Amino acid sequence: MNRTQWMEDLQKNISELFAKSPAADIERNVRSMVTQAFVRLDLVTREEFDVQADMLARARTKVDQLGEQLRQLQSRLDALESGKTTAE
Repeated sequence: MNRTQWMEDLQKNISELFAKSPAADIERNVRSMVTQAFVRLDLVTREEFDVQADMLARARTKVDQLGEQLRQLQSRLDALESGKTTAE
């Protein structure tokens, strides 16, 4: 038996032993508990998060644009009112 075959056999035997041991049951139980905990946390997927982050960035850009328009309009209104006040 060559060294590679011996290593493969050892790995196979260890995998079989692990699969039959209580450790495999513990691993399955832990995975189940963690999965249930994540479900209860109501987490979002990365894709959902990225979509929401993109929407938020676009909304923020639009809010900034509208804020600038409001400042310009307010400036024009102030200029008209100050001209009206001095003309009266």
